[in-house]
Amino acid sequence: VKSDKEDTEYSKLHGQNEDDANNDDEAEKVIKEPGKSENIEETKNVDTGTEKNESSESDKNSNLKVATVPDTSFSSLSTLGVSELTLKAIEEMGFTHMMEIQAKSIPPLLEGRDLLAAAKTGSGKTLAFLVPAIELMYKLRFMPRNGTGVIVISPTRELAMQIYGVLQDLLKHHCQTYGLIMGGSNRSSEAKKLGNGINIIVATPGRLLDHLQNTTEFMFRNLQCLIIDEADRILEVGFEEEMKQIVRLLPKRRQTMLFSATQTKKIEDLARVSLKKMPLYVGVDDTQDNATVDGLEQGYAVCPSEKRFLVLFTFLRRNRDKKVMVFFSSCMSVKFHYELLNYIDLPCLSIHGRQKQTKRTTTFFQFCNAEKGILLCTDVAARGLDIPEVDWIVQFDPPDDPKEYIHRVGRTARGVNGRGHALLFLRPSELGFLHYLRHAKVPVSEFEFSWSKIANIQTQLERLIQKNYFLHKSSQEAYKSYIRAYASHSLKSIFNVETLDLAKVASSFGFPVPPYVDLNVHSKKMSKQSR
Repeated sequence: VKSDKEDTEYSKLHGQNEDDANNDDEAEKVIKEPGKSENIEETKNVDTGTEKNESSESDKNSNLKVATVPDTSFSSLSTLGVSELTLKAIEEMGFTHMMEIQAKSIPPLLEGRDLLAAAKTGSGKTLAFLVPAIELMYKLRFMPRNGTGVIVISPTRELAMQIYGVLQDLLKHHCQTYGLIMGGSNRSSEAKKLGNGINIIVATPGRLLDHLQNTTEFMFRNLQCLIIDEADRILEVGFEEEMKQIVRLLPKRRQTMLFSATQTKKIEDLARVSLKKMPLYVGVDDTQDNATVDGLEQGYAVCPSEKRFLVLFTFLRRNRDKKVMVFFSSCMSVKFHYELLNYIDLPCLSIHGRQKQTKRTTTFFQFCNAEKGILLCTDVAARGLDIPEVDWIVQFDPPDDPKEYIHRVGRTARGVNGRGHALLFLRPSELGFLHYLRHAKVPVSEFEFSWSKIANIQTQLERLIQKNYFLHKSSQEAYKSYIRAYASHSLKSIFNVETLDLAKVASSFGFPVPPYVDLNVHSKKMSKQSR
């Protein structure tokens, strides 16, 4: 229940004051798609003069044979022996033509080849590995008594659930069994199902290793195929040792498919121990000029610390009829902005690592099914999730590196002819990050806007934070977590915590004076749970 004074501040904050109402039509133009507003102009990128290291890329893949399969229709796969049951399911799912990664991967995988694929998020790789896996089980006439024939490993529970959903659709006309194995689910129930025989399993690394080591009823000696999806993400979130143990426990005579959005030394090491000596290398991005999809318009806004929330609030209010994802650097920042925006009547959802799995799942599907809305999130939601028709990706807090940027913006402009927009917030001292993006073949232009059109609610924000105990406490925790996340940034030459003006940072969290907190900015990197 809000007090009368709180109601006054509430009305002012969500745009019900007279001045804001009068300017409402003009404010519509503050931050919109590039090229559609007089207040936003596209600034040409400056050539950094960075040369491509073609020799190193050639050396890295010198021992891998490159696949060259032309694009084709799904129906043409019948000539390669793909069953009518699978083709019927694909048709019912609404797919007619293969995307590049599918056209290059499916034919050799049907022949039993091992494969290492470099594919962007949103490129269609889920069908690329599931179709051959299902056909393998169908041709071998796998039944529950044969145990597990295919294991798909995914980095997160959300992505595992999504792959499982696609698997369900593809197996609609088949008789093979399938199951989902992941942390947060009932382990004893999973063990019972494994004992009954699950032909195709989608799993997260930790829970899979647990069952491999401790569930005696788990029959995996007949395993025919191992699929590792988002391999770089699996290693990034700390499952390197688990993956090595999983590979050691599984039968050596099997087909292996390894998919990754980026290629790193750790990926090469994992490929070396999991793939056969001569895997097929499929790189759908090798000949492209940009590391992000063509339908994505990308830009950055130069914004001082004290104006960050004001710009974000104005942007979200003017795009509330769109589907928008906003990325933050910590769970506490997501929590605070979620509570604040909902309090001031700007409805939004949130998803982050500290939520229970059931809550994250409910939120994920709620946003997927929505035609419009705002989702605040940490990078737990950044990889592999196929959320339909996201209009804007807003990176309110900077990504750790260009790879993380690419994975974040991979939520929009997905699929064939996909369109979307991405906005990156940068402080003036952070513009050096653009050099890294351009070196990574990410084309970004400056989005300019009129400061006179930005909602001037700083005074009302500070009063609300001062008077509302719960928002005050939440804002204080978010402020502290923002500083700590900034201190843990890998590109310290650009994102240097010593360059932050704490008074200006605090202003964006609604504090006229920085709160007294033990920032401990020289602490170790943030834990996985805090992101």
